[in-house]
Amino acid sequence: MIIAPRLEPMQDWKSKAELVRAAMPEGGLFAEKAWRISPEPFVLSPAEVKYLEQLGPLLHRFQKVCDLIYRRSRKGSLPGWIADYLDRGKPADLLEAGLAAPSLEEVPRVIRPDLILTSAGFTATELDSVPGGIGLTAWLGSIYGSMNPGHCIIGGERGMLDGFASIFRKGGADILVSAESAAYRPEMEWLAARTPGDFRVQSVENYEVTDRDAYRFFELFDLPNLPGVDALQGAVSTGAIDLTSPFKPWLEEKLWSALFWSHPLKEVWRRELRDANWKRLRELFPQSWVVDPAEVPHHTVIPGLDISSFEELKQFSQSERELVLKLSGFNERAWGSRSVTIGQDASQTEWGAAVDEAIASFGTAPYVLQRFHGGRVVSHPWLNAETGEVEVMEGRVRLCPYYFVGADGEAVRLGGILATICPSDKKILHGMRDAILVPCRIGE
Repeated sequence: MIIAPRLEPMQDWKSKAELVRAAMPEGGLFAEKAWRISPEPFVLSPAEVKYLEQLGPLLHRFQKVCDLIYRRSRKGSLPGWIADYLDRGKPADLLEAGLAAPSLEEVPRVIRPDLILTSAGFTATELDSVPGGIGLTAWLGSIYGSMNPGHCIIGGERGMLDGFASIFRKGGADILVSAESAAYRPEMEWLAARTPGDFRVQSVENYEVTDRDAYRFFELFDLPNLPGVDALQGAVSTGAIDLTSPFKPWLEEKLWSALFWSHPLKEVWRRELRDANWKRLRELFPQSWVVDPAEVPHHTVIPGLDISSFEELKQFSQSERELVLKLSGFNERAWGSRSVTIGQDASQTEWGAAVDEAIASFGTAPYVLQRFHGGRVVSHPWLNAETGEVEVMEGRVRLCPYYFVGADGEAVRLGGILATICPSDKKILHGMRDAILVPCRIGE
């Protein structure tokens, strides 16, 4: 089904798109990155917005339960194989530092799920605890909100800015950006200059610890390339400063969706989440598996796949390959869709090679296998910079709502929603050059 946007005269669309383009900060918001500019926000129904508003506290609860399950596994009150999956490839000192944090129950205070808009609703491909796009979404909300005063931009013109400020106790923080994350530095500088309080962007490679709280905008797998990070970890472990997201690498694994679907853990999840919340998340997270090459007894099969070994995945026909393979985490290829293989898009040879790589990687960097849910097709206007004319593109949508957990660790607010509309022939939905990036608004 194709969902058409509200029709406006093309000249109005062109004028609005030109205003957005003219408002772009000097130097842009991403280093050497661009996207298609649209005159219109993406429209969500009131029911969809209500669902997304209610989703934030639920995902916060989910992350707290993930942390609890991991810590119980490490202590022995839950099976050790849980922590064994999550610890693979990670240095012992980093794991111990996370377990020794002053606040054992601390979880990320920025939560961003990647949601695919399907004909049946939403499906979550992953949760990101150190997400890019905060500054971009704040800028988009400000520009489109001021340009369209009659539109109800989700989060309003300041929702992202006030939300980001709310996660810190001291009214400010140092935003620590690594060289590996440098492409996002422009948007973080734009954010720091406009967020209420005293915020500064700093390079983590040469950061000198003070008494200021900090926001971690670097990946934990990159720690060996960050001189002086030991001093930062030391300050965090003693409680001298407050850092979010915490040094808890087990919370940044995509395979939590597989653990959530694990039958042996079913009653644990139901008890800790409560049954109604468990059912809601079962509808949101696609069925998933950890690609574990361990031998399965001859009289049983892997649930949901009806195979006795992940080797058998290589023989699946194209129609059977409505599946996605990707690295779980703690790896330079685990973000930005670098390790993703979509079964239906791959040839038999390519799919077989991806399965072999996933099996071979299990010892140090586990892969997760997920059911693939295709996005529904929408249509949305964009400004063709080459012709100067507005065109309408058919595409599929990834929605990224940004939830901010207050410094008290409880209150969760939705700051804004970034819509990435990719051409409909693309199966992997991310911020590519030919995608449209816009904020979302509430429709009638």
